[in-house]
Amino acid sequence: MASPTPALNATVADVTRRIRERSAERRALYEARMADQHRRGVHRGELSCGNLAHGFAACGVEDKNALKLMNSANLGIISAYNDMLSAHQPLETFPETIKAAARAMGSTAQFAGGVPAMCDGVTQGQPGMELSLFSRDVIAMATAVGLSHNMFDAALYLGVCDKIVPGLFIAAARFGHLPAMFVPAGPMPSGLPNKEKARIRQLFAEGKASREELLEAESQSYHSPGTCTFYGTANSNQLMMEMMGLHLPGTSFVNPGTEMREALTRFATEQAIRNTEPGGDYRPFYKQIDERAIVNAIVGLLASGGSTNHTLHLVAMAAAAGITLTWEDFTDLSAVTPSLMRVYPNGQADINHFQAAGGMSLLFRELLAAGLLHGDIPTVFGTDLTAYTREPFLEEGKLTWREGPERSLDEEVLRGVATPFAPTGGLTVVDGNLGRGVIKVSAVAEEHRVVEAPVKLFEDQNELKAAFEAGELDRDVIAVVRFQGPKANGMPELHKLTPYLGVLQDRGHQVALVTDGRMSGASGKVPAAIHISPEALDGGPLAKLRDGDIVRLDANAGTLEAKVDAHTWADREKRVAELDHYHVGLGRELFAGFRHLAMRGEEGAGVFGGFEADDLARQAGQIHDEDA
Repeated sequence: MASPTPALNATVADVTRRIRERSAERRALYEARMADQHRRGVHRGELSCGNLAHGFAACGVEDKNALKLMNSANLGIISAYNDMLSAHQPLETFPETIKAAARAMGSTAQFAGGVPAMCDGVTQGQPGMELSLFSRDVIAMATAVGLSHNMFDAALYLGVCDKIVPGLFIAAARFGHLPAMFVPAGPMPSGLPNKEKARIRQLFAEGKASREELLEAESQSYHSPGTCTFYGTANSNQLMMEMMGLHLPGTSFVNPGTEMREALTRFATEQAIRNTEPGGDYRPFYKQIDERAIVNAIVGLLASGGSTNHTLHLVAMAAAAGITLTWEDFTDLSAVTPSLMRVYPNGQADINHFQAAGGMSLLFRELLAAGLLHGDIPTVFGTDLTAYTREPFLEEGKLTWREGPERSLDEEVLRGVATPFAPTGGLTVVDGNLGRGVIKVSAVAEEHRVVEAPVKLFEDQNELKAAFEAGELDRDVIAVVRFQGPKANGMPELHKLTPYLGVLQDRGHQVALVTDGRMSGASGKVPAAIHISPEALDGGPLAKLRDGDIVRLDANAGTLEAKVDAHTWADREKRVAELDHYHVGLGRELFAGFRHLAMRGEEGAGVFGGFEADDLARQAGQIHDEDA
C-alpha cells in the first residue's frame, strides 16, 4: 500500500495559502452560488409534467420508467466526439457503453449534448487556427446549453484534446453542484519515432525532403484512432485531470479499443452514479475542486514538462471555480518541482513509453512522497489522492486496482525525485520593457537559454517562412512575431515556425522567438518567450520595436529587454497594424465579439470577463446597479 503522505513542501504550502487568501471573497461567492443551486433539489423533480415528458420522450420504456421515479440517478453525457479527430473518434461508442452500465445500476444516462472539437494539428498555420483558443469558451457555453435542461444528477465529460478539456472543465465548474467525471479515450499506439519525424520536418524546411516524404512520415506518426502520442496539450490535459482527481486512477493513457479501456468507461459510469445524491455519496465538483487541486495540476504539469498552453488554460479554469491564479504561482512552483519526464518534444519517447515505464501511478508515488502534492483532496474514485499510486488491472474480466511500480522501468523516460532530469520544472515568467510572458526551457540546452541579438519583425507567420527561404535569417536573430494575441487574431499557435528556427540554431546561430501568440510545447529546443502580455494590439510594448533593435532574452534571469535608450523607448510611437485580413473567412467574422471581449494572456485570454467580478465590485461599493 502507499506510504503515508509526508509533510507538504513549504513552497507548495505557501503558494496554496496565497492563492486561497487572494481568492477568498471570489471563492466564497462561487461556493454560495453552487450551494444555492444544490438546495433547489433533484432537478427533474423540479420540472413540470410537460417539461419532464419532453425530457424523456425519446427514451425506451425501461429508461422512461426509471426517469419517472426520483430515487435513481440520471447522468448527462457531454461528448466532443467527431470522426475527423483521431483523439475523439473512439468516443463514438462511449454513450452506449455508459447507458448500458447505468441501466445495470438501476439508473439512466442521456446524451445531453455534443460540443465542437477542432484539431490544432489540422489547422496549424491555417486561418482556422485563429478560432482555436476561442473554441475553449465556445465549448464551455455549448456544455452549459447541454446541461441547462436540469435533468441530471451528475455529468460525464468525454473529451481529450487541446481546448476541449479546459472548456469542459470551465462548464463543469459553473455546474459545480453536479458531480463530474471526466472520461478520456486514450492515446493511439506508437508510430514513427519522434526523432525521425523531427528530422524529416527539418529536412523539408531546408528543401532537402519532398512533400511526399514529409506526408509519409507524418502519416506514420499520426496513424490510427487515439490521441497523438507526443506530450502536448492533449496529453497534458489528461495528466492534469488525473492530478486533480477527476479521472479514475490510471485511466489517462490506456489505449482506445482495448478491453481495459472499455472496463474503465463502465466503471467511470458506475462510480459517477455512486457519487450522486441518489447514489449515497454526493461528491459535487465545487466541493472537490479547490485551490489544492489546482496546485496539484500545476505541479503535475511542471514535473512532466507539459504544455505552456496551460499557463492560459489553468488561469481560466481556476477562475471558473472562483480561484485567482497568477503566472508567479507557476514560476514559484516550478522552482521546487523536479523534472521527472522526458516525452517528446522534451525527449524522444512518446506517451506510451511513459505508460510502460511506470506511468501515472509512479509519478503520483514520487510527487506524494516528496510532499509536492496535496494528497488529502477528495476524488471521483471515492478516496483521497493517495489511492492514485494504484493502477488498474483486469482479473478474470473484473476491474481492480493494485499498487503500481515503486521504481521506473525506463529512466530515460521517467525518473524519481532523487534522480530527476532537472531540479526544476523548466517553466518561468520573463519580464521587462517588452512586457511579460512565459518560457518553457525543459527542452532548451543551457547554451541557448540566453540570447542577445538583433530582432527581425514579423506580423504574420508566413512572413517568417518567406524570410527564411530568402536567406534573410541566416544569422544571430530574435524573430518577433507580433499582433498574434487574442484581441488581434485569436492567439493562434505558431508551430509552423519551429522547423525554420531549428535549422538556424543547428547552423550555429543564436536564435529565439518572441511573440504575443502561442507555441504550446512545440518550440522544443528553440527558446520562445510566448503569450507576451499586454499584446501588441492592446497597447503592448512589442508594438514599439523596430527591425534591428537589440533584444536580450535571458531565461535564467527571467528577463526580456529591448536594449534601447530609455528616453528613445519612451518617445517611440507604437505601430498600428492592419489586421482586416485576419478577421474574415472560414467563420472568423463570427468571432469578432470574442476578439473584442478577450482578456489578456495573464488573465487566461478568455471572453467571460472574470466570473463574479461585477458582483464582487458591487459588494465593495465600486459600482452600482445602474452602472452594470
